[in-house]
Amino acid sequence: MSHITETFNASILDKMKKFYQDNQLSPTPQGAIFRAKTEDATITAYRSGKVLFQGKNPDVEARIWQEFRGDSPAKVAKGRNSQENKDLSFLTGNHIGSDESGTGDYFGPVTSCAVYVQKDQMQQLKDMGIQDSKAIPDDKIKVLSKQLVQMGIPYSLMVLKNEKYNSLQKKGWSQGKMKAMLHHSTIDQLQRKLGFPAEAIVIDQFCLPAVYNNYLKSEDLKLHPHTHFLTKAETHSIAVAAASVIARASFLKEMDALSQDAGFNLLKGASQKVDQLAAKMIKAKGEASLNTFAKVHFANTNKAKKYL
Repeated sequence: MSHITETFNASILDKMKKFYQDNQLSPTPQGAIFRAKTEDATITAYRSGKVLFQGKNPDVEARIWQEFRGDSPAKVAKGRNSQENKDLSFLTGNHIGSDESGTGDYFGPVTSCAVYVQKDQMQQLKDMGIQDSKAIPDDKIKVLSKQLVQMGIPYSLMVLKNEKYNSLQKKGWSQGKMKAMLHHSTIDQLQRKLGFPAEAIVIDQFCLPAVYNNYLKSEDLKLHPHTHFLTKAETHSIAVAAASVIARASFLKEMDALSQDAGFNLLKGASQKVDQLAAKMIKAKGEASLNTFAKVHFANTNKAKKYL
């Protein structure tokens, strides 16, 4: 497990505590203000100002706050793009929603989907049972995804396969940057398919908007107009919820295909059982084979070797 240690002033520590309020863990270690866990890292902030980021991708979380070190509290608050007191009326009108799947799974690719939903379709999607894919069983996800496609709901889907994921990671791309590029590309592709710019775009917020913008700038890209970042966007936007369903269904389809290629059923997630399965794959096919089936920079790769 890798880690990064940074020091921040009291103002930024306060903003961090609020930012991670939905991810906080208890109890906290002695001397800590809070402890929180995201898909990339566990963040522990101490009264001294020291913050420890540890996990499979600590740089993703650390970079968010490195961007704001020394900035005024007002700028930090603005960068967080808080939903408090924010006008969310765009959610009831025609808009694009974007989400991804597979980022926390050792085996399998990352899939990203953008969906365009019109105002008069929203109730129908809700009646179908469209909601955050994490709250829907996998077998139903597949059914709902087919129904969305059959309805003719405009969407764009991209799959970042493991070979490409691992190649980008070795070039220095964080998972956060990969996700930003996937969101941008699926939205771009969907708007070209529509033939017009969407009235609003909603992205499930996985990093501060300023960090997202920096990811785009590093590849000479610009944020699409009328883009909004919302935490837990699947619960606010039916378009994001629909995107999460299609992205998840695509991930499941890819996992089925990879399982067939591997010769045994690949497990989702990043548990100890996944470590053991990775060890089985190394024994059967060699360590190099993981490049095709897994995100090799995850800690599971090293953990698997303990079972050889």
